[in-house]
Amino acid sequence: MAGLVPYLFFPGTAAEALTFYHGVFGGELDLHTYVEFARTDGPGDAIAHGMLRGPVEVFAADAGPDQDAVHIVGAVFSLLGTADAPTLTRWFDALAEGGSVTDPLQKRPWGDYDGQVTDRYGIRWLIGFED
Repeated sequence: MAGLVPYLFFPGTAAEALTFYHGVFGGELDLHTYVEFARTDGPGDAIAHGMLRGPVEVFAADAGPDQDAVHIVGAVFSLLGTADAPTLTRWFDALAEGGSVTDPLQKRPWGDYDGQVTDRYGIRWLIGFED
């Protein structure tokens, strides 16, 4: 682990969300169920711990009965300059599928490109690159 890695709790959709992010970013996906972790506080096939490792890293699980599901307000996941322009543009477009574009990916007055998108799981992303 090279730095800050978000750990998200989903309302029963962790496998779906991590599989989606794997399709967007690539990398290696590893999912472990409640049964594998001997958890009995939810469905056996729920995700107790999932990891996406690669150019973008995200950890996630299905929220247990005493945990809130992810709801992020006043923050975005920033991917500014984390890859080349074509890759970041592709990521932006893929995250927008089933989600919504908050601010289109566009050239800014200072010469760089950026934009914001909220993906289908409610996670906001800030993506940009230098021209």
